[in-house]
Amino acid sequence: MLTREDLAVDPVDASKLLLGATLRADSADGTVEVRIVEVEAYRGGDDPASHCYRGKTPRNEVMFGPAGHLYVYFVYGMHFCANVVSLTDGVPGAVLLRAGEVISGLDIARARRPSSRSDAELAKGPARLTTVLGLKADQNGLDLTDPASPVRLYKGEPVQADQVRVGPRVGVAVAIDVPWRFWVDGSKAVSAYRRGGKRGIVRVVPSQ
Repeated sequence: MLTREDLAVDPVDASKLLLGATLRADSADGTVEVRIVEVEAYRGGDDPASHCYRGKTPRNEVMFGPAGHLYVYFVYGMHFCANVVSLTDGVPGAVLLRAGEVISGLDIARARRPSSRSDAELAKGPARLTTVLGLKADQNGLDLTDPASPVRLYKGEPVQADQVRVGPRVGVAVAIDVPWRFWVDGSKAVSAYRRGGKRGIVRVVPSQ
């Protein structure tokens, strides 16, 4: 499993670490596991796109640490999104899990996302990912590094540097050109890019 020490780093570094890792969620229906193929990094007071930009609130307090916990929030009155907390206790930072490939529990995932046109689309996007894993507000704050947790984070097959792509975050209204979205090149589960704010040209570059 990934450890708290592994994740107690800058969200940008944690993002690269999480690509290729797997997230396993147990429920009454069974277990679903996804391989993470797309993420976004968010910091705190120096990141105006972050939930923590204006300080701690009851909603974002999990994001202030310690690292390795699950931060789940409700968005647009419809969907849940899941994040892995990084950095150290008291210093906010997290990595949004944007997309994944279902590697076990496929029948459960299909039942939870019956509208998906293909298996590659089951967890293609942050709301779809939480749906196939069954993640909701009740899981907020779970320790992903605890072997006894119903939701756990595991090291996966490392993604080679030349397979990682970098670009702006999706749909944010501020800091729209900050290149803190990371994804696995060639994965069909990577979500479509939607630029926040005004439309413009996006330059995609390999990871450094």
